[in-house]
Amino acid sequence: MVGIDLLGYAASLAVLGTFCMGRMVSLRLLAILSNILFACYGFYGHLHPVLLLHVTLLPINLFRLAQLRKSETVEPLEPFRRS
Repeated sequence: MVGIDLLGYAASLAVLGTFCMGRMVSLRLLAILSNILFACYGFYGHLHPVLLLHVTLLPINLFRLAQLRKSETVEPLEPFRRS
């Protein structure tokens, strides 16, 4: 396995981890890590659509994290409720 493959697997695991998060701050932090890892993967692997997507998502996640930090209360993710 080459280094670029390890980077891709690490990025994928970070995305998987975001689906396991119960709190928004943790989710955003892990999403930011996955954006960075995938941007590096896209850059070094010459995968321009992957690079473009994660370079675009990174500032969005940073902005949303800043919004969460400014809010007075940080709420956990709402559980799915049936109506």
